[in-house]
This record gives sequence, C-alpha cells and structure tokens, in this order.
Amino acid sequence: MHFYQDERVALFIDGSNLYATAKTLGFDIDYKRLLGYFRKRARLIRAIYYTALLDDAEYSPIKPLIDWLDYNGYRVVTKPAKEYTDAMGRRKVKGNMDIELAIDVMQLADQLDHIVLFSGDGDFRSLVAAVQAKGRRVTVISTLTTRPPMIADELRRQTDQFIDVADLRDEIGRDPQEREVRQRDRGFAPQPPKESFEDFAEI
Repeated sequence: MHFYQDERVALFIDGSNLYATAKTLGFDIDYKRLLGYFRKRARLIRAIYYTALLDDAEYSPIKPLIDWLDYNGYRVVTKPAKEYTDAMGRRKVKGNMDIELAIDVMQLADQLDHIVLFSGDGDFRSLVAAVQAKGRRVTVISTLTTRPPMIADELRRQTDQFIDVADLRDEIGRDPQEREVRQRDRGFAPQPPKESFEDFAEI
C-alpha cells in the first residue's frame, strides 16, 4: 500500500458499511489505532465518520462510539434514520449517508492529495472518478474475503488503490471480547441484539 509522508490525506468513513464489514470478518475497529495508522504514513488532515441515528431509541449501541469519536480526532456527521416495516412485516432501519459523504469529498478535494474511502458501495464509483479527474489519488478500503465480497467490482476497478480490511486487522482491529470486558468494567449491562445491524456500529 502506498502513502507518502507529505501527502494531505482525509478519511471518509461510511460507518454502517465499515461496521458490517468488520463484523463479518469477526473483529472490531479500534478507531484510535486507525487514526494512528494513517498519521504515521501521511499528513492526516481530516477523519470524518458518517452514520444515521435513531433519535427515539432508548439505547443505541452506536451512541457511545459517536461520543468517543467526537472527542478523539474525528468529525461525526449524522442524520436521523428512518424506521419502516418491509413486505414480510420485519422492522428495518434505513439511513443512507451517501449524499453527505459525497458532498464533503468534493468540497475538500482541492485541499487534499489523497482521499481514503472506507466503503464498498458501488454507488461511490462516480464520486471516485470525479475526484480522480481533479488529479487526486483515491484509496478504497473494504473487503474481498467475504462471500459475497463487501466491495462492488465497479468501485474496486475505479479506485487507484484497494486495501482489504482483513489485511489491516493487526493494525486497526481488536477482538470483540475486549469490548465486552471494558463494558462490564464500566458497569454497562449487555444489550439485547438489534433486529437489524445495517446502520449501527458498536464501540
């Protein structure tokens, strides 16, 4: 993987997508280590985390993470998630942050040399192409190791550099059991699983 020490780099993190990827691979993202990883390799200008939130939820597993990120070097962009019931009567949560992420990338692109996108969503292919047309390099971080892969083929073909989250496990990951131990130590009771994890992440 290629980064240059004098490159101005920003991280754009599709929170629900990265959470789903790491969960499928069986580990948690350590967001402090994630920042450290990029600070060692380039001039990290910005790290932005995008996620939708259910405002009326009594407990959301993502809220402790959002609070921590806000105080520890990340900018957090949120919007209300929408709940709906599908044709089978199952409760679902929808909270797409693609537009917000794309606008920020285009607004910041002129101040950057290298954009790092944490998502496998094929809808971002045209965004990557637009940024490349401005002369910026783009790295996409997702995974090919799941079946099916979490990254869309058209996005992988468009990007300048693809990094598999699985290859970063030793650098930015931690075992989920570490989180459970920390939560017990802080007096958090285990929470029942959500019906849908599509748009949630856990600390």
